[in-house]
Amino acid sequence: MEEKKLSGKNILMIIASRNFRDEEYFIPFEIFQKAGAKITTASSVKGEVVGIEGGEARSTLTLEKVAVRNFNAVVFIGGEGTKEYFENETAHKIVQDTVNANKILAAICIAPVILAKAGVLKGKTATVWSSIANKSGKEELEKAGCTVSEQRIERNEKIITADGPAVAGEFAETVIKALTEKANEEI
Repeated sequence: MEEKKLSGKNILMIIASRNFRDEEYFIPFEIFQKAGAKITTASSVKGEVVGIEGGEARSTLTLEKVAVRNFNAVVFIGGEGTKEYFENETAHKIVQDTVNANKILAAICIAPVILAKAGVLKGKTATVWSSIANKSGKEELEKAGCTVSEQRIERNEKIITADGPAVAGEFAETVIKALTEKANEEI
């Protein structure tokens, strides 16, 4: 039987109300679940939300109801719909509260832009999704005083960023590793 490394750990996964990136949500969700974590999904709305590829998830919490103290890690999922949180003060407060509470904060794909706009990436190194045609994510991170990495996954102590769906599994494993390190056992 597989060890439940995350038994007793609570992870908040935040997704867009529509057009989140399916594999960036479902792959980590399954990995976290298999590791024994309790997962809560939040969005700007409660109820069924649909990913860009048609996957359905259930949001049981709105961002306004999030209490960071109830979670060991907060994970922002990417996808086109994630832009709804770029200028969202409630999302920014969740990011800031997570950092201030010294908890694990993670974002994948374009979601690191939320962290940049919330002001927590200044002086840090992070990665973000970009393409030849669209470098807006990199530009937003640089504007926020962040060094943009070409790595697929970047970790700055308790802040983890990843550049897209191809590394969704590795991203989840990086979050698990962060949650299970000796220094983080009490978060």
